[in-house]
Amino acid sequence: MSSRVGHVDPELESFQEERWRLLALPLDRRDFLRFFGGGLLVCLAHPPAVAQESGRSFGGHPLPRDIAAWLHIDAASKVRVFTGKVEVGQNIRTSLAQLVAEELRVPFDTVTMVMGDTALTPYDMGTFGSRTTPTMGPQLRTMAAAARQTLLEAAATRWQLEAASLTAEAGKVTDPRAARSFTYGELTGGHDLVRVVSDSETLIPAADWKIAGTSVPKADGRDFVTGRHQYPSDIVRPNMLFGTVLRPTGYNATLVSLDSSAAEKLPGVQLVHDGDFVGVVAPDAFTAQRAVSVLRAQWNVPAQPSNRELFQLLKGSSDPGDGPQSASGSVQQELSAAPIRIDQEYTVQYIAHAPLEPRAAVAEWDGSSLTVWTGTQRPFGVRDELAQAFHLAADQVHVIQPDMGSGYGGKHTGETAIEAARLARAVGKPVKLVWTRGEEFTWAYFRPAGVIEIRAAAQSDGTLVAWEHHNYNSGSAAIATPYVVPAQLVHFHPARSPLRQGSYRSLAAAANVFARESHMDALAHAAGLNPLDFRLKNLADPRLRAVFQAAAEAFGWGREKSTPARGFGIAGGTDKGGYTAACAEVAIDPAVHTVRIVRVVQAWESGAIVNPDGLRNQIAGAIVQGIGGALFEQILFADGRVLNPRFAQYRVPRFSDVPQIEVVLIDRKDLPSAGAGETGIVALAPAVANALFAATAVRVLTLPMAPRSPAPGAPAQPLRS
Repeated sequence: MSSRVGHVDPELESFQEERWRLLALPLDRRDFLRFFGGGLLVCLAHPPAVAQESGRSFGGHPLPRDIAAWLHIDAASKVRVFTGKVEVGQNIRTSLAQLVAEELRVPFDTVTMVMGDTALTPYDMGTFGSRTTPTMGPQLRTMAAAARQTLLEAAATRWQLEAASLTAEAGKVTDPRAARSFTYGELTGGHDLVRVVSDSETLIPAADWKIAGTSVPKADGRDFVTGRHQYPSDIVRPNMLFGTVLRPTGYNATLVSLDSSAAEKLPGVQLVHDGDFVGVVAPDAFTAQRAVSVLRAQWNVPAQPSNRELFQLLKGSSDPGDGPQSASGSVQQELSAAPIRIDQEYTVQYIAHAPLEPRAAVAEWDGSSLTVWTGTQRPFGVRDELAQAFHLAADQVHVIQPDMGSGYGGKHTGETAIEAARLARAVGKPVKLVWTRGEEFTWAYFRPAGVIEIRAAAQSDGTLVAWEHHNYNSGSAAIATPYVVPAQLVHFHPARSPLRQGSYRSLAAAANVFARESHMDALAHAAGLNPLDFRLKNLADPRLRAVFQAAAEAFGWGREKSTPARGFGIAGGTDKGGYTAACAEVAIDPAVHTVRIVRVVQAWESGAIVNPDGLRNQIAGAIVQGIGGALFEQILFADGRVLNPRFAQYRVPRFSDVPQIEVVLIDRKDLPSAGAGETGIVALAPAVANALFAATAVRVLTLPMAPRSPAPGAPAQPLRS
């Protein structure tokens, strides 16, 4: 998370850190259960994971007991699991279902996840921070284990036996001695069973997993590849109209005048004008866009900065915040006395999330009640935003999140839902609003830009003695060094951001790890040590040592020497319970000074692995996404406008940019599972930067490293001088 100015959601800062379309009409929880018939309902009081999320993870929002219904087994032994977490492409619909199937001991294909529906699922703060697996995983496992025990006890009562003498497997409770069994559905008998679950449920150890821990194919995967799945932008409601909003010509603009006569002459167009908000509603999206294009508006846009003065502005407007994140020893004394000292400044530009699916929402009013289908990582947060915007009670707003086309931390806020609801209320019919790509690039928030200053020192033998790290604006995620340093000062300085900024995959960890691992590489070269040996010398954390060693072994680190045409680099880090290290090979054309990433080997460890293929895909995807931030992604802005608001101008990784990728997974079944959505992106940029230095002896200190885009199809990128 970044500065407090333009901060998306203050609750998210404490981390620093779907598809629900079973029915056409929204139902409340009781109606939903009646629709699917009776079954087993297990209520969770306060297992450890819930107690944790009721405090920090849920921003102090306790889980009400009267809605703590998490798991339902119907008369046909089908299992429905309810969670406020959402599927954004990270495959948690599959991995969470695996964990439930494992603990409940039912076939995987009998489990259906109901996700991100504020009328059906328990409150959830949001899907971010790599928290789904370490918090929701244990929570659902606890409920499933309790349900299994309840079924065993129900069968034992019928047979007048001890529950310990029975077994639960494949959706049945069996009496082995009499060769008889009940299906789970037969035991529920069409009746709801309410049980308050303690925190003493015994969970199946990861070493004994049979369904969890395996590469179960993606749930509903066929729907995605055949086009059957409906994303938020595909939702259609009866009598639905299409909306578009008139956007200002610059940030922080105010409307001076509006001539809407031409737009209002178009067939079926309705104008909605309220202060600076101007929107149109039409029978189809094309007419809505055409109507907006003929609106004649004058805006007053205040003077605003550009990229050229960005970093001076961030440093000049910063403040101490809450003080240093860590401080020990006398940094200045060690810096003055050490034979090796390097002071350096690193910078990162704003970058866009560029999701495959831009923001979209469909809003429908029924009297004073509002239902919105939208793509968001925070359905309950959007519900609260809508309630506040329209002065409604929370139970008057129903937010449904169909599995959406990616988010990367960029879809926490509900502006599109509010716009759609505003238009729908004005015209008295459901309205769909889908942002254009230009709107997505301009009016969504960005990953924060930042300035990072590091001063560090080492003894002649390469032992670190001092470390001082200042981050201005981009954030404090992963800001603490994992290396052993006796004297250190680590400090995040909030600053005044000229652009709207917020969460991005890995938050500020990508920036902090880029700076730290580049600096570590510089110190290693100054000490005359192999960069891997230098890191291991100063690293006590066995988990981080393990991923460095695994990546180096798989890559063949040290077998070949860098040349002016080819370089090898290594980097790694840890955040949010994940440990990663990457080795990169880059090819350089000295004649035109361009770079191409040839090969990446990345090792990953985050405890017990729930779905190996899903995890491998996550890490590979993080590597590809990291290429953009490393080499060419940046938002250009001036005079209150984004200057590159389309893919023709904003360079993202292409197929031709993708190197040979190898992912090495370390499965620690002796450790709790951690999330993997974010930290996998942090090692790519510094590994590439270090490879460039190994080849050219020039250290690139800013992201992106090669911002000028070549012609389409040419993967080589001109280096930043």
